[in-house]
Amino acid sequence: MIRVIGDPVLRTKAKELKTIEPEHIKLLSQMAQTMYAAKGIGLAAPQVGVNLRLIVVDCGSGLYKLINPVIIKRFGRQKVEEGCLSVPGCYVKVKRAKKIILKAQDEQGKLQTIEAEDLLACVFQHEIDHLDGKLILDYAPFWRKISLRKKLREISDERMSKQTTKPKAL
Repeated sequence: MIRVIGDPVLRTKAKELKTIEPEHIKLLSQMAQTMYAAKGIGLAAPQVGVNLRLIVVDCGSGLYKLINPVIIKRFGRQKVEEGCLSVPGCYVKVKRAKKIILKAQDEQGKLQTIEAEDLLACVFQHEIDHLDGKLILDYAPFWRKISLRKKLREISDERMSKQTTKPKAL
């Protein structure tokens, strides 16, 4: 289940993986399935309630499963209207680097250097923001946050009603 705004895990800085275990590889595959099922193009582990630095991304050029991603260089600027699976129905124009170079480990622990630009660069930056506890709403100007307040309240209320209607484990 994808966590939505109001869940504290979305505001927590994710922990770096020291060793890659089989359960991490399985989690990356489950994250990819969740992302595709939700018709998303990126997903970070905190969005599924896991406080680890893992992301999956697929903008149409193939699936990336990355561990401990870090942006090492940024070039240029672009402004893109972004949505987020954890903030459903809300869109914010975000200024991002047009091109980035990042380093990350793959599922086997091999260090990779990836150059990305345009949409792919944007998605990597968005997902790495999730690993740092940052949401697209943090980029919105004050007036936009005010206009989104009602929508965010509805999302939060819906989340709370789903939690209270779930059967409790004994």
